[in-house]
Amino acid sequence: MLSSLFGTWRHRPARSGPQEVKASRTAALVALLGAGRARWSGRDYASLAREGFARNAIAYRAVRLIGEAAASVPLVLMEGARELDEHPLLDLLARPNPRLTGTSLMEAVVSYLLVSGNAYVEGVAVDGRLRELHVLRPDRMRVVPGPDGWPEAFDYTLGGRTQRIAQASMVEGVDVPPILHLTAFNPLDDHYGFAPLEAAAQALDLHNSATAWNKALIDNAARPSGALVYGGAGVLSDEQFERLKDELESSFQGATNAGRPLLLEGGLDWRPLSMSPRDMDFEAARNGAAREIALAVGVPPLLLGIPGDNTYSNYAEANRALWRQSVLPLVKRVAEGLSCWLGPAWGEGLRLVPDLDQVEALSSERSDLWARVGAADFLSDEEKREAVGYGA
Repeated sequence: MLSSLFGTWRHRPARSGPQEVKASRTAALVALLGAGRARWSGRDYASLAREGFARNAIAYRAVRLIGEAAASVPLVLMEGARELDEHPLLDLLARPNPRLTGTSLMEAVVSYLLVSGNAYVEGVAVDGRLRELHVLRPDRMRVVPGPDGWPEAFDYTLGGRTQRIAQASMVEGVDVPPILHLTAFNPLDDHYGFAPLEAAAQALDLHNSATAWNKALIDNAARPSGALVYGGAGVLSDEQFERLKDELESSFQGATNAGRPLLLEGGLDWRPLSMSPRDMDFEAARNGAAREIALAVGVPPLLLGIPGDNTYSNYAEANRALWRQSVLPLVKRVAEGLSCWLGPAWGEGLRLVPDLDQVEALSSERSDLWARVGAADFLSDEEKREAVGYGA
């Protein structure tokens, strides 16, 4: 035990000649330790995907919640005011390629927009006809601007090899480029979008650091860091210092040694160096960071189980806010992008619109609308159908 180690200090034989003392020339000065400079993670796609989506439960669940909700919204193909039940475009979107379904394509596009601010879809044509759609990773794509500033090609890099994809039309006679580039609004860049996770990058670092700090504290027997101060005569030899350090690491660190008493002899004193969890207000800071992450992505914190958020009176109201403010705007943006990109391949006037009647989360709003319109005696049946979004 430590007592046998510390006992060697009291029986050390006296040295002949002047005793060597380890001391710093600045030991007589008082060192005032201030907070160091904050170290933030990178703002590139790889850092956001790793520190946000892959290592943060709040960001992961928020992105998955919006992505899965957006993928569950059926898209209706309209030609003017007429709905088309069968069309090659609907077949292509239902099965974009042998490894991807229409639901998976929409989820991937929306998720990439949240994590990267950019989403790329590649079209593949055979004999001038569109056959497949593929979602490309944003970190592998680079915009190649033309002389007029508009993208004239895209570089796709994988495994050290780069392939340039020119924006020449895939379909003869109409303008259908092979790459669709969807972006979130970015006030600082002309070509690339701004990722919602980037706005929450500091909150992500704070939340991840708080989680890592809590894990390290548990691994260290829930004790804050500190220092062993030797107040005895003389100094520790290198051998005694190494033996003391090994004894502490093997017998008093780690969760398995939680609560084990520390026996100090030979003039040693334990002095804690860090603040307690109460002083740091650990849980409040962690929940505040989680709330910022959820709000940046567009998910009401109530839906993620974050305590302290009373913005919405109940879960159903928060769920409707999620759909109205986050999910549906993204679905409409993606649907419009696909319509403008793929529609000309089959003629003008084709539009993809979300079918809100099949969204279960909005059923209460739809029932209220039908009740109000149904009670309007001054409207004819045709006008009522038009008021609720149906044709004559």
